[in-house]
Amino acid sequence: MNSSISHLNAAMQAVATACHVTRAVQERLQEVTALTKDDRSPVTVADYAAQAIVALTLHDLLEHSADHLIVGEEDADGLVEDESAIVRRAVVETVQHWRSGITEDQVLEAIDSCNHDGSANAYWTLDPVDGTKGFLRGQQYAIALGRIEDGQVVTGAMGCPALPISQDAPLDVPDTEGVLYAASRGEGSWEFANCDPEADRLRVQTRPGQDGRHWRFCGSVEKAHSNRGDSDRIADEVGNVGDPVRLDSQCKYAMVARGQADAYLRLPTRAGYVEKIWDHAAGSIIATEAGAIVTDIHGHPLDFGHGGRLERNRGVICASPDVHGRIIKAIEHLGIDAESRT
Repeated sequence: MNSSISHLNAAMQAVATACHVTRAVQERLQEVTALTKDDRSPVTVADYAAQAIVALTLHDLLEHSADHLIVGEEDADGLVEDESAIVRRAVVETVQHWRSGITEDQVLEAIDSCNHDGSANAYWTLDPVDGTKGFLRGQQYAIALGRIEDGQVVTGAMGCPALPISQDAPLDVPDTEGVLYAASRGEGSWEFANCDPEADRLRVQTRPGQDGRHWRFCGSVEKAHSNRGDSDRIADEVGNVGDPVRLDSQCKYAMVARGQADAYLRLPTRAGYVEKIWDHAAGSIIATEAGAIVTDIHGHPLDFGHGGRLERNRGVICASPDVHGRIIKAIEHLGIDAESRT
């Protein structure tokens, strides 16, 4: 089997399983919270369990050890202390529901296997639960797995367990099926209902033009994730932009990819902040293969060749081709983040 096909199939299976794992935890939010006495513990359990499941699945489905390298967001250090015993047990039991017979040590080893530093020519990057507050609210979050080769994202799988397949459905009411997205470089971007890689696939594409309607930008629910003031200024400069749609996580890339929004703006909130690769790898290739343009806020391509961070970039703009250039021009005209422009 062609390596890119085997990588994509493995990624889809890993993310699909992680979607079911995290959804099961989300359905038990109150139970997990009562057990641990910590309001944030359910997302901690989901994070660790999803990372373990993805690592174990890639190990099972991909033969070569070089294909098991993962730059992950989590490590198991926070689970080994005595005060974390309840959360650790919840993580292990969650993984055991899908992997019968696995031991606690094997679960912790799988979590810690996602510790690659991004120095190899090829590796995966994983955000096991992107959109933690959306997860806790019972709204939008994503499991995002991207493969990077020679500084470029070549494969991406992203599960959006609460995202409705229907674009007419409300985004603040969690869907019971969700959507899986997958893309490989040069092969298009595809949507699978119910987070099921065996479902009929539907090709997704960005909206081709404005056609007299308002542009629709999407952004983060959390104010800390992007500069809303600058976003509003850009929208005014571009003109004819309607009310924004707000949702958590890399699901925003999917919104642009499937034509439900025209642009996603992630603007720097402070000097010196550098984006993490796991926050953008999977989403960026899914949007790009659907026809979107993805750059930083100064129009530079995203450079994934510097370990775990996008060291050469500032912010991210993902937009359909007919609006992307307008946004970049608006940013330049307004002098947004001008001191970092090179």
